[in-house]
Amino acid sequence: MSTTIEGKTIGVIGTGGLGGTLARHLARLGYEVSISNSRGPGSLAALAAEIAAMPVSVAEAARASDIVIVSVPTKAITNLPPGLFANVPDSVIVVDTCNYHPELRDGRIDAIDHGVPDSEWVAQQIGRPVIKAFNNIFASSLLKKGSPAGSPARIALSVAGDQPGAKAAVLRLVDDLGFDPVDAGGLDESWRQQPGTPAYCRDLDAAALRRALLEAEYSRIADYRAREEERIRQFTDAQAAERSGSS
Repeated sequence: MSTTIEGKTIGVIGTGGLGGTLARHLARLGYEVSISNSRGPGSLAALAAEIAAMPVSVAEAARASDIVIVSVPTKAITNLPPGLFANVPDSVIVVDTCNYHPELRDGRIDAIDHGVPDSEWVAQQIGRPVIKAFNNIFASSLLKKGSPAGSPARIALSVAGDQPGAKAAVLRLVDDLGFDPVDAGGLDESWRQQPGTPAYCRDLDAAALRRALLEAEYSRIADYRAREEERIRQFTDAQAAERSGSS
């Protein structure tokens, strides 16, 4: 039986690997899910029908939801409709899942390169407080590895943010999706779960995740990110070589 937060509607902006997987799971759990992307609702008709979600515009996803999950490339944040959240009630929770990849995808963003946590930069751009969550799990793990509360070695996910009520709601959402929720502190601590850190995409249980968050070193943020981008590059190159060899 679903343990959904009563009365919650969820809008997902961005339906790539992570956003699409979140939308699929949340709809299955009984949440009322709206999905949107930069190409418009027509491009999402097939996915919406498959997962029982409603295809809408980005603006509609923000206006008609109690929780809005923003799951787009970091560079696309500045391409969101101007004033997207200007008339959205303060009670609406905004969740940021973005990861900054300057060399592979996003180009250089000076503020982040100079130490502003990814999600603090996102909050500045959209003019809205955000909760950082779901950025440090692979979409494949999110899709396949959730388990009931109390399961041995249940994978944990960390959640960072400055709004206690909003963070508590997202922590409950993590649990509902099949993962142990871990409070990672304020948004200024969200760098501890950014790409390449010890807490990033390692499918850890709650105790190990808490240790990994504490192990992260602020002075090494750029190094963590560079190493993760190199890992992704090598993985992508290996996949391409495998496809080429089998063709």
